Amino acid sequence: MRKLIVLGVVGLIAQLIDGSLGMGYGVTSSTLLLAVGVAPAAASAAVHFSELGTSLVSGVSHHKFGNVDWRTVSILAVPGFVGAFAGATLLSNLDAAVAKPLVAIILLSLGFYVVYRFLRLGGARPSFKGRPSAAFLAPMGLVAGTLDAVGGGGWGPVGTTSLLSSGRLEPRKVVGSIGASEFVVAVGASLGFLFGLGSAGINWGFAAALLAGGVVAAPIAAWLVRRLAPRVLGTAAGGLIILTNSKTLLETAGVPGVGVAATAAVVLVLWIWAIVWAVKQERLSRAALADEPELETATA
Repeated sequence: MRKLIVLGVVGLIAQLIDGSLGMGYGVTSSTLLLAVGVAPAAASAAVHFSELGTSLVSGVSHHKFGNVDWRTVSILAVPGFVGAFAGATLLSNLDAAVAKPLVAIILLSLGFYVVYRFLRLGGARPSFKGRPSAAFLAPMGLVAGTLDAVGGGGWGPVGTTSLLSSGRLEPRKVVGSIGASEFVVAVGASLGFLFGLGSAGINWGFAAALLAGGVVAAPIAAWLVRRLAPRVLGTAAGGLIILTNSKTLLETAGVPGVGVAATAAVVLVLWIWAIVWAVKQERLSRAALADEPELETATA
């Protein structure tokens, strides 16, 4: 019972992170399940069955707050479903340990780009031109869905990172669209795990506990995204990408735990500093915009 309560709290925290930054639910939940000895396939299955509920509530909440670009969702959904189903059914035959560091390097590079893109603005307002093309979204959805099922998390890190770095959608719509399309991905992965593992291979208690915590947090996270400025949200998401993937690379390289912890602490401090800087620049930008009507009136 105590373990289920802990999982419920983890589901709540993971969904708060995922719903506000566009990533983190699968990675956080899967990490805990693996830490207590759950097999990778069973852990990913429990996470994805819990996501059937959390992603549905999250998508509805994001839609309510105007955070979803439905064109993006409609293009991402089908490739994401196909990738998630394939990844789930083939998990036992894929060497995720080989793919993991390669994906981490790509995501780490994109994470640095995302932070750079939003911090280099200075006092200027971020602009988002055009919309992501189908040629960009469809392959991304296929890859992200596959990695999500294989690694227990990946739809958010790959999808959010790629869309943010493209500069086509404002961050809140990136997060909302990824969250809304995740339901279809969770359906694909869940069907794949049922096909590959059977219902007996899935811990329904773990899935239910994660679901309960995630459903509580989803509407709160959607509201938070609506309130955060694009500059602050983009910087926060980019920092999370850098923190998680730098840790993955160091652990894969065999760096001792002390070294990993020290590096994570440095990245965390820099991440907090970047968010504080982004908040400061956002305030300066808003103050400048507020002064513009006064200047126009004085010169008229």
